[in-house]
Amino acid sequence: MPVSDAHRIVTRDLDTPPRLLLGPGPSNAHPRVLRAMSNRQVGHLDPTFVALMNEVQELLRYAWQTDNQVTIPVSGTGSAAMEAAVANTVEPGQSVLVGCNGYFGERMVDMASRYGAVVHRMDAPWGTSFDLDTIRKAMETARPSVLGLVHAETSTGARQPLEGVRALCDEFDCLLVVDTVTSLAGVKLFIDEWGIDAAYSGTQKCLSCPPGLGPLTLNQKVIDRLARRTKPVPNWYLDMSLVGKYWGSARTYHHTAPINMNYGIREALRLVAEEGLEARWQRHEDNARMFWNGLEAIGLSCHVDEEIRLPSLTTVRVPDGVDSGRVARTLLNEYNIEIAGGLGQLAGKVWRVGMMGFNSRPENVRLLLAAMEDVLSKETAA
Repeated sequence: MPVSDAHRIVTRDLDTPPRLLLGPGPSNAHPRVLRAMSNRQVGHLDPTFVALMNEVQELLRYAWQTDNQVTIPVSGTGSAAMEAAVANTVEPGQSVLVGCNGYFGERMVDMASRYGAVVHRMDAPWGTSFDLDTIRKAMETARPSVLGLVHAETSTGARQPLEGVRALCDEFDCLLVVDTVTSLAGVKLFIDEWGIDAAYSGTQKCLSCPPGLGPLTLNQKVIDRLARRTKPVPNWYLDMSLVGKYWGSARTYHHTAPINMNYGIREALRLVAEEGLEARWQRHEDNARMFWNGLEAIGLSCHVDEEIRLPSLTTVRVPDGVDSGRVARTLLNEYNIEIAGGLGQLAGKVWRVGMMGFNSRPENVRLLLAAMEDVLSKETAA
């Protein structure tokens, strides 16, 4: 039988536009990260790569401020790390309480339900956070084995305060699982000091690395519970009792890790260590405040109260009568600047603007404000 040429096409060399990615992610990768990713490959059990794995783990511990032994980049996007956190902490029939004040709290509910948990929701308006009294009341009803909270809600730009939550979890003998996708390396975060048992993130936000790896950290309490499970984690690929042996001292084969992505996260974490966490957090804060003040100067406002507003992602209220999608398309087509619209309850009501990692720079703030002012003036004059 002859070979069919039905789907054989001739394509051009790849030529991507020079976008400035100021949406909720991905952010632009740092040039040093892209350069590191272009290095030649070695095998995933090569001594050189094993040494690199050790460096990545240690640098991740610094970025998260933890001594957790299981601190690794899951081979998959941030959503894979999210599912790994849920799969390894949730067992069928367990009570799980999830704070739902945005899209990614909703996703945690969905995942926990799929793993057989009895899920209890703790709801709040999108753009707000939960105080300790609210959490306590919900825990008294749910009596959860796991409490899931989103530290940096990418859909709303709200930061969930975590100080004091550990004491509640100790009172109810409950694991604390936290989404840090939009806060790791950009927002003040202390895994050990705040008593977080499991946390996950992504590479494409404040780390300024392309998407493709999902940082995950689990403390000893989680590992002990994992060892006591009566049935295996119902997700072979993300079972940390297996993956942990690959990243641990045994280096037992589990899967072929994405070599060049690990080159990238190593360089991204080197950049974090070179700058220093406190300086990096302050840079994000300073540039965010510059953006917030600039928004006010051109007649725009933020959706989230300043007290809990994320410096890494801002939700900007869309003025009455303005087509949010058309403004975003104009910024993309005429300025090569990407911002995003709202999700769920905030669809059409806000723009989501990320100033994360390498992109958190004063010149980007000035450029975006000028572009938004220009586009909005034409939009309102039309």
